Amino acid sequence: MSKSCRACHRGMTMVISGEEGVCLDCHGTAERRDIMVKRGYLKQRAVGYLADIDAEVRKPYAHPVRLVRGAHRSNELLPEEEVNAPRHAECVDCHESHSTDVETPFGGIKGKRVGNLVSQIEQEFELCYLCHSFSANLPAFSTDKHNEFKMTNPSFHPVEGEGKREFVVSLLQPYAARKNKPADISTISCSDCHGSDAPDAPGGPHGSIYRGLLKRNYETEDGYPESAFAYALCYTCHDRGSILSNESFSLHQQHIQGFSPDQPGTSCYTCHDAHGSTMNPYLLTFNQAVVEPTKEGKLEYKAEGVAAFHGSCTLVCHGVEHNPKTY
Repeated sequence: MSKSCRACHRGMTMVISGEEGVCLDCHGTAERRDIMVKRGYLKQRAVGYLADIDAEVRKPYAHPVRLVRGAHRSNELLPEEEVNAPRHAECVDCHESHSTDVETPFGGIKGKRVGNLVSQIEQEFELCYLCHSFSANLPAFSTDKHNEFKMTNPSFHPVEGEGKREFVVSLLQPYAARKNKPADISTISCSDCHGSDAPDAPGGPHGSIYRGLLKRNYETEDGYPESAFAYALCYTCHDRGSILSNESFSLHQQHIQGFSPDQPGTSCYTCHDAHGSTMNPYLLTFNQAVVEPTKEGKLEYKAEGVAAFHGSCTLVCHGVEHNPKTY
């Protein structure tokens, strides 16, 4: 796309202002690309092909490309081992400009360090784990995503591999718990949920108007009215009609829409961790801002049976004690 190495390596631009400015000269607005064409750095045919990443990283929820500059080190190996290492997500943390192309999107990117060796990144989640998994400098509100997606967990969304269950009743086609037909989709990627809110935007988790850098809205607040928009992210793969008709859980609809005007519904987030659960099936991880232990200190779910959707909860939710409540 560029006409020469000088399209990126000119003067001391990257040293002074970081690589973001150089990247966004071509991967930014059409006006900036036109300037690059006029200066002889960019081929005219690339103007209509390159997307506006600059608009994405300016959205309310985005990787901090424009906020943190100069923190990346050319010789750094991730995950970070120093607690006080500066958190950053610069273009070159996810893209190796000399090796990456459509056929090899992760080409040239250094993977996880294993002893004296550095693994080769082959899957998108391996790239995400470099900052969102084993890092010693994870922010206080962050969790180890590999720990949540591990295939040894009782339940997990199928990112590293197919899920635990042979069948998930609420899945919309072409999603399936097991890939039995060529068109079936039985695994997903991080960017299936995290990415731009605009359907015609460039791929990848650059920025979004939705909290969590999500492609669609996901309401995590307790007591928020249920709607197709409130849980649009969940309803991308899970049939809203199935959920609200209690096909997978006999009280699904009542929990989400509420039992009465005085007892409003609660978010999917109150009971489920969208990544995975290290303790329970069905992604059950209770949000303790809403769900509390019983007087005896119990906060647990027990599944009953192998294939049937039955179990019991021992906890306190909305002031109602389940000690236990079975379904």
